[in-house]
Amino acid sequence: MSYLEGKYNYVIVAVIALLSWWLVKLTVIDSMSSREGVAHSADYFSSGYTKWEMAKTGELKTKLLADKMLHYKDDGTIHLDKPVMSFYNAKAPPWVIQSETGIVSADGKTVFLNGKAVVDRAKAEGVSPVTINTSNLKVNPETSYAETADWAELISSPQRTTGTGMKLVYVEPIRVELLAKVRGKYETK
Repeated sequence: MSYLEGKYNYVIVAVIALLSWWLVKLTVIDSMSSREGVAHSADYFSSGYTKWEMAKTGELKTKLLADKMLHYKDDGTIHLDKPVMSFYNAKAPPWVIQSETGIVSADGKTVFLNGKAVVDRAKAEGVSPVTINTSNLKVNPETSYAETADWAELISSPQRTTGTGMKLVYVEPIRVELLAKVRGKYETK
């Protein structure tokens, strides 16, 4: 092998090494940019979303409506626009909870209702109407429980009670607890 042929071999090896380095660099940049785009993007969605859950006896137990639903594969959460949740009970009108936006946890056990939230139960025979105005409500449908650390206003005409922080159990026995700075306006007969 001549001196010149040996130099060409070194040049060819150097070019191959340079091309290999460039391809690895290109692949790493491409994979990083594709991960950034997929990091938290919806894998499916629905406009006019409705979900029903039935009790073991066949009656409607819960209903969830939303203007828009987005499911995120990376964390398994469901994001909702203008969700309305209804919780049914054979003995009384349903509890209806609505908010501006919501997030359902990946396991479906917790619903975070963000922004202004309103909890309503209509009047019926032997049942007083109730309206609760609050925000940033955390709801656990399995245990029929809701809570917030924010300001809350409980209206059951003619009474009105306000406070900071609230715990609500919306099955019998119904219990509403305002946690701090509680003020009330009550009418007596």
